[in-house]
Parts: sequence; C-alpha cells; structure tokens
Amino acid sequence: MYKILVTGGAGFIGSNLTEALLEKGHSVRVLDNFATGKIGNLLPLLVKYPETLTLQVGDIRNQDDCRKATEGIEYVFHEAALGSVPRSIKDPITSNEVNVSGFLQMLVASRDAGVKRFIYAASSSTYGDSQSLPKVEDVIGKPLSPYAITKYVNELYADVFSKTYGMETIGLRYFNVFGRRQDPNGAYAAVIPLFVKKLMAHESPVINGNGEYSRDFTYIDNVILMNILAMETANPAALNTVYNTAYGERTTLNQLVGYLKEYLSEFDPEIAQVEILHGPNRAGDIPHSLANIDKARNLLGYDPQYSMQQGLREAVQWYWENL
Repeated sequence: MYKILVTGGAGFIGSNLTEALLEKGHSVRVLDNFATGKIGNLLPLLVKYPETLTLQVGDIRNQDDCRKATEGIEYVFHEAALGSVPRSIKDPITSNEVNVSGFLQMLVASRDAGVKRFIYAASSSTYGDSQSLPKVEDVIGKPLSPYAITKYVNELYADVFSKTYGMETIGLRYFNVFGRRQDPNGAYAAVIPLFVKKLMAHESPVINGNGEYSRDFTYIDNVILMNILAMETANPAALNTVYNTAYGERTTLNQLVGYLKEYLSEFDPEIAQVEILHGPNRAGDIPHSLANIDKARNLLGYDPQYSMQQGLREAVQWYWENL
C-alpha cells in the first residue's frame, strides 16, 4: 500500500479520488486551503478512515506547506487549482498564482522529497482554438483564456521536470468532469450541477448561445479509474506524457438539458415543464470538445465504464438525495 498526497482533496474531484484510494487500502494525506473545497466532502472519510486519512490545511502557494505535505510521500495527485474559465478572465493574477506558481511549488517539493510519481490535473482547455475533432493529445491550438494558459504551462513544467530531474509525471487532460459532490453553488458552478439545482427549484436554466455547443462530459468514476491507472502503470512508455481523460462522446447543451429534464422528472414530473432560456455565448468558450481516448486505452489500458447518460443518471440521483 502506498503513501499518497492528494492536493485539493476537499474538492469535487479530489475528495472522490481520496475516497477511492482509501477504499483500496492506501494511506492518504490531503492538502487543501478550502478556497473552493468543502470540509463536508472529507468529514465522513475522516470518521471512516481515522488511521489512514490525514488532513493538512495549507496552501500550494506556500513553500513550507508543500514541503510538509510531500514528506514521506510516494505518489502525488495534484488536483488543487482554481478552476473556471470565467473566474480566470475576471482575476487572471490569482488563477496564475495558484495554477502556475502553486503547481511549480508542488513540483519542486515533490522532487526534493523523492516522490516516485507526480500525477496532475491537466485540462481539455489546452486545445484552445484548435478546430480538429476529436482532440488528439499532440494537436493543440492557441489558448482562449487565462485558465487555459495556466493549465498548458503545467504540462510544460512537468515535461521539463521529467527531462531535467528524472521525475515521473503524468498529466490528465480532464474533459468536463461531472458527478457526486460537484458544487452547484457559487458564481462559477459547472453547468450540470447548476442546471440540476435550477430545474429542481422549477427555475429556468439559461443556456449560453443556441445550445448547439457540445462537450465530452465525463463522469467522475471514469476520472478516478484513469488516475488509478496512472499510478499503477509499470509501462515506461506510459510515463512523462499527457492523456485525454474522457469517455469519447459528444453531447450538445440542448441534449444535456433534455436528459436532465427526463431523469429529474422521474422524481418530480413538473420538472418536465420547466422552460429553457438562452443567453449570449460566453467569452473564452470553445464551440466543440470531443476526446480521442486511444492513447489512454493503448498505454494505460483505460476502459471507461460510464457513458455520459449512465453517469448523468447516477449524478441526478445523488443530487436529488443530497441537495
């Protein structure tokens, strides 16, 4: 069993990953400053795994916090970041401090602590204005937002650290991850929890644009699988690179809303009648996103089990029971 650090472990993806690692018998340290993470995501785990889960409240921008967090650690899952394209447009400096400077602090601390492998959250936003579909890892465009720049810089730093210091790194380009514990509240809530919350309250969700923009929505359990494969792989060809982390299917926002209304109206039939509104397109948004996942299939044996609709059914049930 391994000693593992999960940064951002109180967040949506981080807490789900932490839970999966604890279930596998690993000992996990979480580093989080609760800027966006929630203590409620960790409390049940702290009760259930008092021997193998520890929480360190700290900030990835702080060198001492990073050094303390990486001490004695074999594998790092770096999930801590300030997500959201609009947030980065509103405040590019803080996004850069957390996502670039914080990332670099974690890389250096991990290098100095002799960490075996550094697995980090990259982003599909790195594809930028590239028109080609599906997205293949080697073909990217110019970034369309400060957030996209920060996540691309992560990949560049990881690549240089693996070549310069012999560190093992793997970057996972997440595509629109959704599922249990994704926060529907706040100015930068992701589209699925935001729309679920609106529909449950019989309020009209507002789609940016005509609703024909599409995304490769990826259920959280596929993402957990990918992270664990990245940790467990012994294939040298699979290291020091980046992977699309998705299901490999495209859903338009109009289709998404249709599914949400269908699944939610099983709990509350009136939801089927809620009107959908349309607003302007959002700055920094790419029109279409679809992943080619062949690289992960071939090098890591990735075989995602949840289609978008299967995952959405699970997520909707979780929100119905927990919101």
